[in-house]
Amino acid sequence: MTAPSSYRSHRDLPTLAGLASIEDAARPGLGVEACVARLKRFHYAFLRLHEILTARITAEPIYELKTAFSHHAYLCAEHVSALRQRVGEMREPPLGLEAVPHEALQITYDEILAAPITDALLLGLYQVAFRELDAALERYQRDTNPLTDAPSVRIIRFARLELDDILSFGQRALECVVSDESSATYREWVVYLQGLLQMDDAMDGSERALNKNKPARRFSATPYVYDRIPKRDDRFQDVWNQGVNAESFLYNAELPAKPKTLMMLYKRLREIDVPEMMASIITETKGKPWDYYRDMSRQLWDEARHAMMGEVGFVALGVDWTKACITVNWSHRLNTECTPIERHAVLYFIEQGLMTKTGKRYEWEVGLESGLPLIATIQDFDWADEVLHAQLGRLWYIPAIGDWKTAIAYGDECWSRILSNWQEVKDQGLTQHANWWPGIYRQACVTWSENPDVTVLAFAETYEGARADLKNVTGSA
Repeated sequence: MTAPSSYRSHRDLPTLAGLASIEDAARPGLGVEACVARLKRFHYAFLRLHEILTARITAEPIYELKTAFSHHAYLCAEHVSALRQRVGEMREPPLGLEAVPHEALQITYDEILAAPITDALLLGLYQVAFRELDAALERYQRDTNPLTDAPSVRIIRFARLELDDILSFGQRALECVVSDESSATYREWVVYLQGLLQMDDAMDGSERALNKNKPARRFSATPYVYDRIPKRDDRFQDVWNQGVNAESFLYNAELPAKPKTLMMLYKRLREIDVPEMMASIITETKGKPWDYYRDMSRQLWDEARHAMMGEVGFVALGVDWTKACITVNWSHRLNTECTPIERHAVLYFIEQGLMTKTGKRYEWEVGLESGLPLIATIQDFDWADEVLHAQLGRLWYIPAIGDWKTAIAYGDECWSRILSNWQEVKDQGLTQHANWWPGIYRQACVTWSENPDVTVLAFAETYEGARADLKNVTGSA
């Protein structure tokens, strides 16, 4: 009888298609029922982490965290989708994926969602939740049979690859943001969260019976209330400023392409308001199929990535982007004055306008004409992303309204209603709509070793009575 350890393949080729050795595959491993029990808990973990990250994007002031939450939420959404599909392959219908697999898991994520400040949120996410999930996935890899359960192993490997990136970011965020005082303040809460995940092996699902002692709630004893007010860190100055009409400059055929790239970079960085707004749609829209949340999370992440493209473009040109007034007006008004479907209506209307020849294609052509390769690359991918977003709008928004014509008209009406407060914010003393353009343009000219063009330098058109597609808007909301 040949033992697994002494078995040899033909010419010593890798056995079992490279998945594992015969010896490893000869271990019984977990049965289907045990695998499914664990996979459902991983699914729940990624689902709740997606929820937490999305819900905290809008009110998180630190730009780097706002964009990271956007990215990590999207990655969680992808892993939710992969796990849902895998569970459905394992004799499971009905899947039961909407059920809470363990009360301790539910309370853990409720606690993190309700964390009172950013420091606590980061500790809950990156010191506890993601770390414990990765450890549970590692145990799954160790316990399951690498051949019989190869499809699950593949999914877990990809998940852990991205969890490694998430945890690396999280560790740096903890070091850079969380003070020693906060670490001490929340140390006992962190231990409490870790204890919740150890109750009855809550994360692994190896025990089915609930602990007889009902776990107590702390922060989540008061139900979490979503904060839809967008917040920015102190690098974002004069956030109600609507004093430079970027679209009017960009679409002026008499102005040169090179300075127009600065306006496009401003428009890209200004897109940080889209994740702030889309997070509110996702968080406040209930009862949709999972694919809706996955697709919306992909678009939210793309929009955050566009903002970072603008950041990179400015830095590459030696321009201090903080001197441009990145407005919060759009996301603030949509979040506070419109319903989720009205916000989606505005988003879709804007996307459709970008599909015309004067939309994303035009911006890419300006990038090419400018002679700045980075700008052309940024606009090329920005255009591709927006085509996808328009498709997602047709998939999810139009059916909620009825037909394309009605959907477009509704978006137009909703946008006009929330973009007419130029005079109002000035009267309230929130901004004087200062013209920040000359300072930005002069910085770029230094990098380009060029003297500023007098005509370009003199640009001073504002958004008074107009919105970003150059349509006139009258009245006040």
